[in-house]
Amino acid sequence: MSALLAIVSGFAAGIFVESLFIVGWPTFVFALLLAGLSVGTWFIVPRQSYMLATLFFLLMAGGLLRTTLWQTPVPSLFAADLRHRVAYEGVVVADPVLKDATARVPVRVRRGEAETIILAIVPRTNDLAVGDTVRVSGTLSLPEAFTDEEGRIFHYDKWLEKDGIRFLLEFGNVRVLQHAPWYSLPASLARIKHRFLAGLAIGLPEPYASLAGGIVIGGKSGLGPELQTAFVTSGLVQIIVLSGYNVMIVADWVLIVLGATALPRRLALVGAAVALLLFVGIAGFSATALRAGAMALIALYARATGRSYAASRALLAVVLLMLVWNPYYLVFDPSFDLSVAATAGLIWLAPLFERGLARLKSPFWINAVATTLAAQASVVPLLLYDMGTLSLVAIPANLLVLPVVPLTMAASAIAGIAGALLGTIMPVIAMLAALPAYLLSLYLILVAEGATRVPFAALTLPVFPFALVVVAYGALIALASRKRFSMTDQLRLTKNASI
Repeated sequence: MSALLAIVSGFAAGIFVESLFIVGWPTFVFALLLAGLSVGTWFIVPRQSYMLATLFFLLMAGGLLRTTLWQTPVPSLFAADLRHRVAYEGVVVADPVLKDATARVPVRVRRGEAETIILAIVPRTNDLAVGDTVRVSGTLSLPEAFTDEEGRIFHYDKWLEKDGIRFLLEFGNVRVLQHAPWYSLPASLARIKHRFLAGLAIGLPEPYASLAGGIVIGGKSGLGPELQTAFVTSGLVQIIVLSGYNVMIVADWVLIVLGATALPRRLALVGAAVALLLFVGIAGFSATALRAGAMALIALYARATGRSYAASRALLAVVLLMLVWNPYYLVFDPSFDLSVAATAGLIWLAPLFERGLARLKSPFWINAVATTLAAQASVVPLLLYDMGTLSLVAIPANLLVLPVVPLTMAASAIAGIAGALLGTIMPVIAMLAALPAYLLSLYLILVAEGATRVPFAALTLPVFPFALVVVAYGALIALASRKRFSMTDQLRLTKNASI
């Protein structure tokens, strides 16, 4: 475990340094020299700490190198078109993000031998879908970092680049040339998603339909600014973005359904794994969903083979693989960082809180309070750094809603499926099937809005220095390291990942 921790932390340190400071080859060579010094010291004084330091610096060099290779210049053929009115043909690669009057459409385009993804900002339309071949026109520009009112820098360019988007096409227009072919897997997954959301809209009014859709497959676009603010202020925003908690609930429900059949255990687990992959694909392959899905697949493999499952090792291994795949997840994807921090808190801090709450006697409340405290404690430093918002009602609000989230997911799934299958022929049945989802969604909204009415429900802090983030996580690591926990961490810890 110590070796894996040194490997992951070293690789992440290299990515962090290169992503923010672009230090280049001298630091890479310096990290290798430190690794050589550490291993030389180990030969003289064979202590484990020197070998761990060797692994750390070697992987730090690896993280520096991987990030350097990731940082490619913008394609010159497209760079020549900057600040000009241009037109391209390409394929829509992800769901358009709908704003009040515009749609932001990621389109993969090719010019000669060069290929890139542009984000076309066009008038709002519902006619676009993943896999459509389109012609987009507009003014080509480069995205830039900006500073908010509180002085926080948001690296918008790098945030887009983590998804492969290198250019903006502003003041644009779009025309569909050909709809996605039936055999396109991304297009099929997107169709399932939109058919499900349309089914929810048949059985539920707004904002309950959007809330139900967000709880099942993530998304906040239909909630409206006031309700979104209520969920953020109350500390409940994690239930409307796809998270590890949602993914593990899906895994559990699938296992329950398959377990009720006569299928052999291993075949049922394979079915659960396939369902997980489809669910993550339908939701859009976000970094948080991929992280949670990968951990869930490892857990399902452990169940199928009868091996022990260590959530801590699974988390570290998955984080390492994801950073190798895309190093920009670490610095430029806040949702990924929050997801990892929350899961780490549940693995290493929740047992500590459980022991301190033993006097509650009730196992349910011990687990509920401990996991809520662990998740909140582990994400607060990042939330303060990223947004400066500290919710003072997050813990009681989460305790009120977390027990009903699995039921809300199940009821919302039933409502969406019933609406999709029966909405046009038996709308009354679809609306009756959606009644439980409506009541549960209403309860969640009442809790979120009620929590925001509490005096001093949230504090907005000025810029939170990154040095304080390091100090805060250093203190949490020191607290967690005071106790040694079993390496066979229970799957229930990761099931409760709330960010």
